[in-house]
Amino acid sequence: MIQTVRHILEVKGSDVWSIGPDATVFDALRMMADKDVGALVVMENDKVVGIISERDYARKIILHGKSSKETLVREIMSTNLYTVHPDQTVEEAMEIMTNKRVRHLPVMEGETLLGMISIGDVVKNIIYRQREIIKSMSQK
Repeated sequence: MIQTVRHILEVKGSDVWSIGPDATVFDALRMMADKDVGALVVMENDKVVGIISERDYARKIILHGKSSKETLVREIMSTNLYTVHPDQTVEEAMEIMTNKRVRHLPVMEGETLLGMISIGDVVKNIIYRQREIIKSMSQK
């Protein structure tokens, strides 16, 4: 059975944690820690304008000696967004993540943000499916 990104969202839920571009990086990091996520969608006027991740923090704040309390999200967020449609397959999502070297993909249907998936969500889905295939083959 072909699994889609929509299926991942049905299993994990479609909660998306977001922050505004004028928040501080420190506030973004605090929210990531509180919600136990590695990235936040950056929203402005109900529109996705970027994504901020722990990787952005490590590479654009720490390595440049900046302060997370004085730097705004808009200064370090990634604006070259890669997204996935809910009807794309899990394999297509994994291919995007691998080829583009990203760990999080906003799930978009047109201009509407439906959720976010991580590489961990994709790997969990693939492992679960492989176990189901093995189980069904061993029962024959």
